[in-house]
Amino acid sequence: MFALTIIQILQVLLDVIWWIIFVQFILSLLIVFNVINTSNNFIRSLHYGLDRVTEPMYRPIRRLLPNAGGIDFSPMVVLILIAIGDIILRNLAISVVSSAVV
Repeated sequence: MFALTIIQILQVLLDVIWWIIFVQFILSLLIVFNVINTSNNFIRSLHYGLDRVTEPMYRPIRRLLPNAGGIDFSPMVVLILIAIGDIILRNLAISVVSSAVV
């Protein structure tokens, strides 16, 4: 059952990364459409912090993706990879549980 615990921890970490990317996306839209602006210290700090967390994930993907004319598809690619990782972990958890039952 130790393996199942590790799988569940990895799934929680993937969920946290998903939410960080989602919040960054919403915040970026709000900034671009001038609903909120970065003159607010909290918004500026939040935006900077989220960029610092996500940039290491986006950088290798940005190098591989072709230039899309100012549209950054790297967050979408990371979200797809997270979904694939979640499917793999879920199936692995099912196999761990079914082998422990037998």
